[in-house]
Parts: sequence; C-alpha cells; structure tokens
Amino acid sequence: MRRKKYPLLEYDPAKRAVIEPSEVFKEIEVSEHCVICFFKDVVENVARTSGAKVIFEDKGVYGANSFYQFEHRGKPVVFFNPIVGAPVASAFLEIAIALGCRKFIACGGAGVLDRDIPIGGFIVPKAAIRDEGVSYHYAPPGRQIDANRRVVKTITSTLDDHGEPYRMAKVWTTDAIFRETVSKVALRKKEECVAVEMEAAALFAVAQFRKVRLGYILYGGDDVSGEEWDQRLEEPRISTMEKLFWLSVEACLKL
Repeated sequence: MRRKKYPLLEYDPAKRAVIEPSEVFKEIEVSEHCVICFFKDVVENVARTSGAKVIFEDKGVYGANSFYQFEHRGKPVVFFNPIVGAPVASAFLEIAIALGCRKFIACGGAGVLDRDIPIGGFIVPKAAIRDEGVSYHYAPPGRQIDANRRVVKTITSTLDDHGEPYRMAKVWTTDAIFRETVSKVALRKKEECVAVEMEAAALFAVAQFRKVRLGYILYGGDDVSGEEWDQRLEEPRISTMEKLFWLSVEACLKL
C-alpha cells in the first residue's frame, strides 16, 4: 500500500481481510434470496405473523439482531432489519452473504430532492453518489457507483406488473444527515439526484465486491429540496412500508 493524501483514497483490492466474514460466520442451509428491510416495525410484524423462523442471531453492543426465513408462495426467503447507516448495514450484508444468501433486494426510505415525488412515491436507484465512507473500501475511488442493471430491470418490471409508479434515477448517499446543506443539495440536484439516503452506494459496492446481486427500492419521505426542511408527516406511512416489503420479496424471488 502507498500512502495517499487522504486515507479514504487508499483502496486495497486484496480479497482477504484480517477479519474475513466467511471465516467468522459459517455458511448454513439458507435461501439464496434475501430482503434487507430498513423498516423495523415491518420486519417485526412479518416475523410475528408469517410463521418465520430465526435462522441466525447476531449479538453485539446494540443488542441481538435476528435474521428470519419464511416461505412466500412456496419459496423460502430470508429477511432482516440491518439498522440505518452504511457501516452497519454493509456489515449485516456481509454476514448475510457469509451465511449463504446471494440475491438481495433492499427497501428503505429517503429524503426527496425533488418535491414532485410524493410521500410514499417509489424510487429505484440506478446509481448512487458516493458521499459516504464504506464504498471506498470495496471499490476504487470514484464519484458514483452504478446499480446492477439486471436487478434494476427486475425491480422495475415488478413495479410495472403491479401498476406502481416510480422514478428510476440517481440518489445521493451520505453519512451525515445533519450536514445536508443548501449548497450540497443544489450540487446533487445538478448531478441529477432525486433523493438522499444513507446506504445505497455502500450496499452496491459490497455486492459488486462479493459478486452477488443486489438492488434497492426507496420510498419518498421528508423533503430536503429547499432551504427549510419539510418533514411531510401529514399521512401514515406504515402501509407504504408494508407494500414495499412485499414488492421487494416478489422482485427478489425473480432474481
């Protein structure tokens, strides 16, 4: 390794790390299909009502986090809540890969940079601006990272089949929710980003590095497109979250 001016640019393509997930978490008999759901209430409700079984439980300082498996239309699917944020979500993706999952659909929420996207409007990221730290450890430095085109096509065809409108566009992944400044928002708009979230770039990078398939579906939440934050809390969102989960399951099983 050569020292760079900024540590984040010191990408190392070595395939093995000192702590290698596949050496810590042994592969088990598990479905290759997995939904990564950032909606904790939805995960807990599905786990409670579907007869899902806990197939793995990771215990850390944050408490225990369960990976579940259930059958949907006769096919097994794994699902779990990864906790919000690129570092921890990517770590849980690594664990899922080590356990044996290979095909992933993630679903979560995002702040919109285009106020024409309604509350609950679906967004399918085709690329993500890499304004976070994780992706730089899995891919060479670059401004953006593309989503898997095949998975994007599967997601959009699933939404089309259900008559669900969506925006397929670029998103902005950031680690710092309290540093989404007016100037940065304006810059991201010029780069054609329609939403801001915290995981897409990292998840895409991990998936590419590990050679697994992964796509993401987001729903439009709060509005950060102007100089003042609009929380847009005027209607309940749990039904949209549940719908998004089941659409993700269907898309995942098509991969």
